[in-house]
Amino acid sequence: MGLQILALPSGLVPAAHEAAVTYQRNWDRHRKLPMIMFVITGGDRPIMVDTGTPDAAFVREHFGYTFERPAGEDPLLQLNEAGIDPADVRDVVFTHLHWDHCSNVELFPNARFTVQDDELRYAIRPIPLHRRAYQHLPRTAPPWLPVLDRLNPVRGAVEIAPGVATVPLPGHTPGSQGILVETDKGGYLIAGDCVDSYDNWYWNGGDGVPHVPSWSFTDVIQFDESFRRIESLGCEPIPSHDERVLATRVFG
Repeated sequence: MGLQILALPSGLVPAAHEAAVTYQRNWDRHRKLPMIMFVITGGDRPIMVDTGTPDAAFVREHFGYTFERPAGEDPLLQLNEAGIDPADVRDVVFTHLHWDHCSNVELFPNARFTVQDDELRYAIRPIPLHRRAYQHLPRTAPPWLPVLDRLNPVRGAVEIAPGVATVPLPGHTPGSQGILVETDKGGYLIAGDCVDSYDNWYWNGGDGVPHVPSWSFTDVIQFDESFRRIESLGCEPIPSHDERVLATRVFG
């Protein structure tokens, strides 16, 4: 068996505004917004892509979201049930450094943490508008700070392991990236928040727009260019906040 991707839940915003996901469209609608971690299996060792959110009480206190985490979605429990020992993980790749993608780093004592250099530089000192997303908040610190000495900043496309490589996808943040995984069933791209939902990628709004970004971005022109980059890869994007990803669960 070759490489596979396993999607694991780590919490849920039960009623997010649709317009926040699909670039100011459908203001009258809401959707469930799951938080998802990914594990790439089938290689020498499991590879994590994003590490989920803090616990629900922390999120509600510091971010103000109506956030839920059923007991069964605790990240450590999810990994254990999937047969993954976090101590065996040698590589964690962050699609970007927003709080909901890079918490729980203490679970991985033997891993290096790969992130785009542009992302790390921005995460250290974001503009005031973006401080909350990067967890620059009173009485807290950015979630990646405890593993600062194990961060592996890279530039551009790099191979993480055979069949696993980063793909720069700036726009949502300055250093957003995807992770391209070559499986027996073809290429899949863990797209981070470049593709929140399948609705972003397979847009059918009748307005002649093939893909729509989320409402959260630092450069919408870069965002559009990143869509073109994904098109050129000939792969299947896997969104980061879509219930249908969790329903499929295994890719490859």
